[in-house]
Parts: sequence; structure tokens; C-alpha cells
Amino acid sequence: MNNTAIVTGGTGGLGSAVTRSLLADGWRVVVPWIVEAELDPLEPHPRLELVKADLFDEQSVARVVDAAGSDTTAPLTAVANLVGGFSMGPRLHESPIDDFDKLMTLNLRPTYLVTQAAIPHLLRSGGGSVVAMSTRAAFAPFSGASAYVTAKAAVWALVSSLAVEYKNDGIRANAVLPSVIDTPANRSAQPDASRTSWVSPEAIADVIKFLFSDSAKTITGAQIPVPGVGS
Repeated sequence: MNNTAIVTGGTGGLGSAVTRSLLADGWRVVVPWIVEAELDPLEPHPRLELVKADLFDEQSVARVVDAAGSDTTAPLTAVANLVGGFSMGPRLHESPIDDFDKLMTLNLRPTYLVTQAAIPHLLRSGGGSVVAMSTRAAFAPFSGASAYVTAKAAVWALVSSLAVEYKNDGIRANAVLPSVIDTPANRSAQPDASRTSWVSPEAIADVIKFLFSDSAKTITGAQIPVPGVGS
């Protein structure tokens, strides 16, 4: 593999696993970061480029994408949109609109901005793959998460629109729908939970790497469930 991928959220529990998996497979990987302490999960690598950036800012996103597209020997052909977040709350009539806005912005704005900036590079490369993180809960809601569920459903709506708009350009867009991801942050937040149905970051990384590969060149506009399998 001699192509470049952008991995947003690439310093997190899921993103660092995706980054390591892609590097091991020969990809050049560009990872934006904002907090220096979050770089700890990533070891230096000759094909890893770290770019300090605020992914909620359009000009900052442009710098990330320009860095990703700067190596003519490794064209930008893949984007993994992993930035997002979750929080529980009361039922909708008791939830402040600011909480709703926060989760919508966190889960949707970076995905929109990074994908928007990357698409011209994918077009010049003759196509590519965009992956975004939705969630199983977007299609099986539970109480206390109306803002989160709505935000992740919006991520899917964006992905499905991309798949239609760029199908004839060879750009594929798919959404991964995990259950709870087995990260240190989720273990800390839910210390007493049974983790038998949680899914490992490495398993999701394998799915994303597949969606980036030529083996998935006919897959677009898909909801890829990754619920984990208990033992």
C-alpha cells in the first residue's frame, strides 16, 4: 500500500488502533491532534505525520488535508472520521438545547469539514473511501440519549448522501455502527458493566481497513454493524 489516509481522532482509544493497523499495512497516515498528552498512544513512525489542528475550524482542517495531500508518491485516498462523543442526559423535555447542540457539533461538524476538504484530493486520485462512525443506537435508541442518537443518525444521513453524490467519481462512503467500544475511557465510565458484548478497537480497525481496501471497491452507502460477539 502506498496511499495516504487521514484518521481523525487518531490519538484516541479507537483511533490509535486504526492508525497502528493502517501503518502496519503500509499506509501513510496523517493524524490531527489538539492536546499533546493525547499523543502518548502513538509511537513515532516514518509514515505517520501528526498535525496540530482544531477540527471544528475550517482553516485548521484545510491544513490537515493539505498535509495529507502533500506527498505525490502517496496520494490521499481514504478518510476515517472517528471524532465524536457520547453523554447521557434526562429525557428530551428536560434536556437543555445547549446539550443537544454540543453533541450535534461534536459528532457532525469535524466529519463534515474534513470530508469536504478531502474530497477534491480523492477526486484527483481517481476515487477513494470515506468512513464515518455512526452507532447501533442510531437505529435502536434508548432513553436518555436523544441528542446522541440524533447526532449519530445525522452522521449516517451525511454518509448516505455522500455515497449517492460521488458514486460516479469512484468515491465510496460507508458508516460503521459499533456497540460499546472497549476503550479505557468506556471501562472507566462503566466499571461495573459486563463487557462480553463490547467490541474491541482492533476489530473495528480491521473493518475500517477493509473498507479502505480494493476488496471493498463495490461497497458504498452501507451501514456496517459491528456489535461485538460475546463469549
